[in-house]
Amino acid sequence: MNRRSMQLSFDGITTYPAEKRVNLVRIDNLKRPGEYKTPDWNGEGFDELVSRIRKAREGGHEVIFSMGAHVIKCGLGPYLIALMREGWITHVAGNGACSIHDFELACLGGTSEDVPTAIEDGSFGMWEETGAWMNEAICAGAAEGVGYGEAMARYVDRHPGRFPHKDDCVFYQAWKLDIPVTYHITIGTDIIHQHPSADFTAIGTASGVDFHKMCYSVAHMDQGVYMNFGSAVTGPEVFLKALSISRNLGWPTYDITTANFDLIDLGDYRCKIGYDDPHYYYRPRKNIVNRPVSRGGKGWHFVGDHQATIPNLYDKLTKG
Repeated sequence: MNRRSMQLSFDGITTYPAEKRVNLVRIDNLKRPGEYKTPDWNGEGFDELVSRIRKAREGGHEVIFSMGAHVIKCGLGPYLIALMREGWITHVAGNGACSIHDFELACLGGTSEDVPTAIEDGSFGMWEETGAWMNEAICAGAAEGVGYGEAMARYVDRHPGRFPHKDDCVFYQAWKLDIPVTYHITIGTDIIHQHPSADFTAIGTASGVDFHKMCYSVAHMDQGVYMNFGSAVTGPEVFLKALSISRNLGWPTYDITTANFDLIDLGDYRCKIGYDDPHYYYRPRKNIVNRPVSRGGKGWHFVGDHQATIPNLYDKLTKG
């Protein structure tokens, strides 16, 4: 037997009805503008960033909001929807987990299972509705030639009865507003990849379309803003590649503003550091804050919990 060619079949995997799951995040505890008390927070340079966002939108320029899944898991989806509706965000980007938590909130009214206990018996991620419906949506989208984010939104639109909470669904509300939402997938990182219904050709095809959409937005980002909330790998890597492609094709993307929001304190994040410093390997520092603005523009790193930074961003833009 040739060990190099051996693969594990998914055919015998057991899935479970999602209604039996305990959700740590629910529709009833989402944070909503006007209801949630905004915590005190104001990082150094934050007011200047807000001013640059305002100037970018007044000039009709791109403001890209990139995120990791904890933005959704922190219950902040309503803030993103409000920022989009009020014209502050022109593009939303995330990893696959962002789409999953958003999808589950829309259909189940809850998301975020208890991983430490579920991994013990292999039930982690094996939820019938999530795996079956999301993979069905991706396959349909790939066949229609649309991206991953749009595929999700179209699926919700075609099956409204399955999604009683679609008003709080970021990708669906963005689609209705004609704002691109792109998901940048790493094969094997998302729970829907554990399911026998996963079609990795379709997943790659749909996410590939989204990468082209991301490149389009970045190419039009001169005098615009790119913000990354909590994505330590996917967001920074996708942005840097999209920026390189844009500049390679001759797009003027040097007068740009970048900002990274995370919990890690980098100290003097604009100083040069060597390979012996662990912060050198923190991708947002290089790929968002420093390298993209080496020929113009300005980059920041802000330290704070999303539950403080995003509501403060909303308040400053809408009430300032």
